[in-house]
Amino acid sequence: MDAKETRALSEQELKEKIEGFSKQLMEMQFKRRTGVEKPHLFKQTRRDIARMRTVLREKKNEKAKN
Repeated sequence: MDAKETRALSEQELKEKIEGFSKQLMEMQFKRRTGVEKPHLFKQTRRDIARMRTVLREKKNEKAKN
């Protein structure tokens, strides 16, 4: 997910996406024990979560200033 796409989402949508990606990451970590087909998805998912949390924090800070 690109930063542009992430910034276009509302706060509620960001929270839902973060929750969904977190669940997906947890499931992938369980599957890691048996072997993962695409190990690059771990890094990608963690970065997506971090990007969404950053945008969410920026939106909250912007709201607090106004």
